[in-house]
Amino acid sequence: MVVQQHRSGGGARAVCALAVVGVMAATAGCSGGGGGGGRAMADERGGADSLDAVHRAAAVLAGTVSGTGTGTVTGAATAGAGVRSVAGSAEVRTSMETAAGGTRVTIRGRGTYDFRNQVGRLKVVLPEDAAGEDEHRPITELLAPGALYMMNRGAGVPADKWVRIDTTTLEDGNLVTGGVTDPMAAAELLRGARQVTYVGRTELAGVVVRHYRGISDIGRAAREASPESRGALAAAAKGFHTDTVPFDAYLDEQGRLRKVRHRFSFANEGPAVEVVSTTLLYGFGVPVSVRLPDDRDIYTGKIQQR
Repeated sequence: MVVQQHRSGGGARAVCALAVVGVMAATAGCSGGGGGGGRAMADERGGADSLDAVHRAAAVLAGTVSGTGTGTVTGAATAGAGVRSVAGSAEVRTSMETAAGGTRVTIRGRGTYDFRNQVGRLKVVLPEDAAGEDEHRPITELLAPGALYMMNRGAGVPADKWVRIDTTTLEDGNLVTGGVTDPMAAAELLRGARQVTYVGRTELAGVVVRHYRGISDIGRAAREASPESRGALAAAAKGFHTDTVPFDAYLDEQGRLRKVRHRFSFANEGPAVEVVSTTLLYGFGVPVSVRLPDDRDIYTGKIQQR
């Protein structure tokens, strides 16, 4: 397990209090340590193909580079030896599991995401009694470059209003704050991979995938990311003393990311808190419609923590 460390101070406490939509409020003042490094290990195709495949995963999803596999996509255009991904969008399922002091809590999300425009809509469900209550209405989240919009965010917010968070100001870049990891950010993190091992072939929901395991550097990912993702990842890189994250990534034969799991670990004066964020992608090419709220629909008052 690689441990990540937030800078101390009011900013870090604010982020930790928000993290996972209030479920992780106990992590105020996070700290930790860790690291990783090395180079790609050869997969069954040899050389540094593992590292290259993982680095390209985000671009393949967005359809900006050719896929690395030999499969075919309906309507796809051949480009060189690869196949250009034309999906551009996908259905998404997410889970964010926290463990602290023997207590395990899982927050789940489901929705759709447009990787070309980097916008998405998710319904996020809090577990029972996560905030001392038996039931919670789902939180609607709209994801956009540099911004997170949430409806039903917390007590005191009118039912018809959205809360807007500038993700470039969050010390975690919204990697855990919203209770889900933005699907594009989850993919873009792989651009920072610097140690990758090819684990082998497996099957995921009836699809043959290649499983890769490695360490990603958030700072490198921020430098290599698309302009739309760069701000949030750059904020995360600055907000962590140690910005390495272990991951497991599963790519299909066209080089598209099908599943990625990132592991974060926080420690404070109390029990250590571990966070495992998993993003599952399927149903490529699904229509995605996201209308961002107008200014008049955004709540700017005080929000009570859940």
